[in-house]
Amino acid sequence: MKRFQNKKIELIYSIFIILVALLSVALVFLDYFHFINIYHGILFKIYYGIWVFYILDYISGFFMAKNKKQFLLETALDLVSLIPAHPVFVIFRLYRVIRIIRHYNIFWKFGWDGKITSGLHRFIYDTGFIYLFSVSIVILILSALIFSYFEHYNLSTSLWWAITTATTVGYGDIAPQTAGGRCIAVFLMFGGVGFIGLLTSTITDFFTHDSSNATDDKIDQLSQQIQQLTNQVDNLQKNLNKKNTPQKRSIKKHH
Repeated sequence: MKRFQNKKIELIYSIFIILVALLSVALVFLDYFHFINIYHGILFKIYYGIWVFYILDYISGFFMAKNKKQFLLETALDLVSLIPAHPVFVIFRLYRVIRIIRHYNIFWKFGWDGKITSGLHRFIYDTGFIYLFSVSIVILILSALIFSYFEHYNLSTSLWWAITTATTVGYGDIAPQTAGGRCIAVFLMFGGVGFIGLLTSTITDFFTHDSSNATDDKIDQLSQQIQQLTNQVDNLQKNLNKKNTPQKRSIKKHH
């Protein structure tokens, strides 16, 4: 996001990116429901014009990034959105919109930043979930693309095979028959299963940690209430002792 020196120009460019992303996603949805056809006429030029624009934007962002490794990690889903094999990958451009919203703290400025958004932010970013999720998606999609090339399956079938293999479900309805397909299967069994396992453990650790924190908070609150009650009882006892002391002295003098 920090590729412009002028903040006003950066803001205008960010708004333009959001509009282009929403337009491309809308075109894909309308094409999916057969309202339009993005492969003919002016819509074809618009659709692939946006694709070329996103490629140039990604390349320029990569070369202008100070930490290129961090850039690749943060924009893994942006890279997935550039895959021309199927229009469904365009949906991943919405992640760019989310990053822009997060960059400008739009939820906070509109007063929408509460427990839900802060908890969601901790879950997505503080735990590293978004990075593991991005890498896992990239591994699954690349494996599916290579598998479809060697095994001559369509992309949806190859994605189904990649997901069942990476999650160790393994229905056995699809099995690689070529050497290339088996090589990508071995890669997915080691790399994909590892990242999927990390992803699952991250989700489990987050909710387990949150529940334990909630329990600790309740215990702390209860301890504070007990301490306050104890202090009140002590003060009451002191007041009673002060009231009883003069009475005892007067009784002794009388005797």
